[in-house]
Amino acid sequence: MWFKFSPAFGLLLAAATVPARAQDEEVPYWASIRAGEVNLRVGPAETYRISWVYHRPQLPMKVLRRNEGWRLVQDPDGEKGWMLARFLSRERGAIVKGQGPADMYEKATSSSRLLWRLQPGVVGRLGDCDSGLCRFEVHGRAGFVPEARLWGVGAP
Repeated sequence: MWFKFSPAFGLLLAAATVPARAQDEEVPYWASIRAGEVNLRVGPAETYRISWVYHRPQLPMKVLRRNEGWRLVQDPDGEKGWMLARFLSRERGAIVKGQGPADMYEKATSSSRLLWRLQPGVVGRLGDCDSGLCRFEVHGRAGFVPEARLWGVGAP
């Protein structure tokens, strides 16, 4: 018996072999906290003890592993634990690190006008990085900050 497959069936078959969320399949990757309060647990279930509670939307997290609806994450201080995936966003965030204020420039060059000085611990939305400076937005104010002063940039 011979079967004739339509092109639509072939496309459906090909689509079924591709994971629906392939970008989530590969770890590590960068994410950021999307909620105003998020628990970090010692294991991947709500029955595990809470080790930290975060109150910093856009705080960057490095996702190290996946386990169903849970993600093993690492925070900027190196603390690791499990967080529900629904509290994480793929929108890139960054946090100012190091000693003393970090300069934020108007353009992607350190010779441009200085806009602000950001204290370590300031969290914001990360944009593209080029020539050692990254676009960084904090509460609707954007500029460019030296890449070396931000945690959450580069490859995870």
